[in-house]
Parts: sequence; C-alpha cells; structure tokens
Amino acid sequence: MRVSRPAVAGLLSVGLFTGLVTGCGTAPDRAPVFDAPASVEPTPTPGRPAPTERLDVDTRTLDLARGDRPLPVSVWYPVDSDGPFPVVLFSHGLGGEPADYRAVLTEWAAAGFVVAAPTYPFTSEGSGGNALDVLNQPADASYVLDELLALDELDGDEFAGRLDVERVAAAGHSAGGITTVGMFTVARDERLDAGVVLAGSAIGVGTAFSGAAAPQLFIHGELDEVVSYASGKAAYDRVPWPKAMLSLPDGDHGQSLLRPGNAAYDIVLDTSTEFLRWTLYGDPGARDRLAADVPAGVAVFDDQL
Repeated sequence: MRVSRPAVAGLLSVGLFTGLVTGCGTAPDRAPVFDAPASVEPTPTPGRPAPTERLDVDTRTLDLARGDRPLPVSVWYPVDSDGPFPVVLFSHGLGGEPADYRAVLTEWAAAGFVVAAPTYPFTSEGSGGNALDVLNQPADASYVLDELLALDELDGDEFAGRLDVERVAAAGHSAGGITTVGMFTVARDERLDAGVVLAGSAIGVGTAFSGAAAPQLFIHGELDEVVSYASGKAAYDRVPWPKAMLSLPDGDHGQSLLRPGNAAYDIVLDTSTEFLRWTLYGDPGARDRLAADVPAGVAVFDDQL
C-alpha cells in the first residue's frame, strides 16, 4: 500500500481480495486453511541489552529471486556498531514498495535491527496489483530470510557475523500484514520469534496459529476504510500467544499510521520499536515502556503480553 498517495483506499479492495480468495478452492501453493492449537511457551528470554542511542543507518539491495519470482530486497541496517543485530522481515502493502515505509524502517534499523523488505513481484507498484498473489508471499518472505540469514556465515560479506540469526521477527502493512499473519499460520516459519501486523487481517491465510509461541503486536486505525478494524481485531482475538493491540480511534488505513508529522506516527513508531526490543533483545525495560508510551485519548493499548 503506497501510503503517500491520496487515493490510498483504491489500492487495496478488501472486497476484491475476499472475492478472489473465496472464488478459488485453495490458495496457490498452500495447504487448506484450518484452525489448530498452538503451543504456548514463556515470553522472551533475556538477551544482550538493546542499543540505548540512535545508531547510524545504511542501506543495501539484495538481488534475489525464488524461481521465476523476482524478489529484490531493500535492507536498512546499523553501521559502525557492534553486532550481531536481530532481523526484521517487512512486507509492503498492495501497490506499494519498501521505500514507502522508509521512515519507519530507518528508525527500526537505528534502534538496532537489520530490516529486510522485499519487493513482491505481483503486488508491488507497477505490477498490476494481483491481490490473490498475496497468498504466495509468506513463502517468498521465508525464502528471503533463508538468503539473508545465510550471509551471516558468508566470508567477506558485510553482514558476516552481524546478523543474530536466532532472533527474527516478521512485520507488514495491509496486504503485507496478511503476509505476516500467514507466516504464523498456513506457512509457519519456525524461525520467527514475534510479529507486527499494521492494518492487516487474516483474510485468506486463516487463524491456524501454530508452532512455538511468538508474541504478536497488532496496530490498527478504527477509521480504516480499506482493511476494516473489525477484521484486524478478529485476527488478533484468535492469536493464542502473548499479544497486544494498539487501536487508534482516529486512525485510517495508512496515512496516520506510517507518515511522520501526525499524532499517530510517534505512537506507532515508539510502540512497535519497544515491542521489537522486548521480543528480540529480551529487554525487560522495553516491556515496561510499552504501555507507558501510549497517551490516553489518542490510542488504546490492549495489553495481553
């Protein structure tokens, strides 16, 4: 979803996506969706301290492809700092691209994370926006993680020894939020320790959360006219693990969530960053700051972590 365009609601039609999904017997390259119990384990174990100062950030592009599916990856990462750094896989929305989210992704990297954002072949800007192909994207995202994490052991690569391959999260906005949910349901990637779902839902990927417990943070505007707040809340309600939902009473689908210069942006950025610090670094101070960073009257934080 390109959050920078005024016609944001026209880029992702939930009705169209729902029709495409329900019009097919099964999702491409996916097993049938069903609900199954998920194991519940303790919350994140303590790790090394998260950086306390903002780190300098650089970018890199990885030229990847999964078969005939090109997947160029934009990576934001800390420079001139000791690692290893936890990894966050970020998925863009329908008709979007990673650069649309550079403000948030840069700040996550500056907080001590390597953030990798693939450009999906059939849902990105200029691709035609095939909503049904979202169902193939969890597998794309896992492939990107395969290739990225392998660089930690590649002699001579700038990421060698700098990636914490044992601490990995997935995040995404809109259709990318659906992709993220899919990585915990129909295409469970067991490497994932946490998820951040921005204005997303479980449309097409179901709520069969499985595997080891992975805390989830849902963020959704209550005035979202593209992916309804109710559909996001329904997915959140089915998460069987530690979870939290940041609800923005005046928030829309993307403009107020992800663009600097509005009241919601700082709340979304601060809450998501502290959540990642807690889940991937095991920083108990970040856990304590989650609720404290949510101002009354602007957002509501349902804390089940």
